[in-house]
Amino acid sequence: QVQLVESGGGLVQAGGSLRLSCAASGIIFSINVMGWYRQAPGKPRELVAALTSGGSTNYADSVKGRFTISRDNAKNTVYLQMNSLKPEDTASYYCRIVTSGGYYWGQGTQVTVSS
Repeated sequence: QVQLVESGGGLVQAGGSLRLSCAASGIIFSINVMGWYRQAPGKPRELVAALTSGGSTNYADSVKGRFTISRDNAKNTVYLQMNSLKPEDTASYYCRIVTSGGYYWGQGTQVTVSS
């Protein structure tokens, strides 16, 4: 059974940093894309950053230059380093992994940025 365990969320002041982690287990298919999404109250879920197996990245315009996605293949773990956080970054953050056998979501971790 595939399981994605996220960690690293919390409360931080504006301008601060957090690093989110998402560890995947039970994956038997090759991983094609690992990504992070976020959803603020009353808003749709949106892509924050994605990283393909080939190393290509894609970032939302709102986080470019501030967030960095990376992965540890040996640990099947994807990270999101978030710097210069803003109050508008407040949301629940979800990791998503796309494999050749389907896609999977994490349970979400809350990030709250105070002004």
